[in-house]
Amino acid sequence: MPSIGSIPIKVHAFIAELLQPIGTYLYGRRLYETMAYWDGPMEGYPPEHRHFARIWQKAQKIVFSRTLTGARTRNTHVERDFDFEAIRKLKRESEHDISIGGTELAGLALEADLVDECHLFLNPVIVGGGKPAFRAALRRDLELLETRRFGTGVIHVRYRIRGGTR
Repeated sequence: MPSIGSIPIKVHAFIAELLQPIGTYLYGRRLYETMAYWDGPMEGYPPEHRHFARIWQKAQKIVFSRTLTGARTRNTHVERDFDFEAIRKLKRESEHDISIGGTELAGLALEADLVDECHLFLNPVIVGGGKPAFRAALRRDLELLETRRFGTGVIHVRYRIRGGTR
């Protein structure tokens, strides 16, 4: 089971509610391969995870990858390049929210002023490696909109990008 499956039930339910208004996910390859787990039959998931799986399966997914030859999940297509103007057009025309996942892809979207809000989950774990959440030269001013602390020590913060596009 992917790492999201080990998230405590209350946090998992909160994430499902955050994703409810999402109509399209923009993913890098690695995150897509992790999230593809959620494309299975409902009876394959514990009851407390089925709501999340339904939300994820319903949304459109666009995967940006130069190595994938096709999508293995429903409602998904693969694009070779992250076309900023195509994403701006999608954003303008979409009736639903769009979520961008994957550190490299999110960094590109932030640099191109395509991001309105950031949702970050701080976990009470120290990891001595991995990819940084944001690119080194990137600077954006943020306005705190919301915080939520869970009994497990996980903290969710929601920021608006000041000066971001709509």
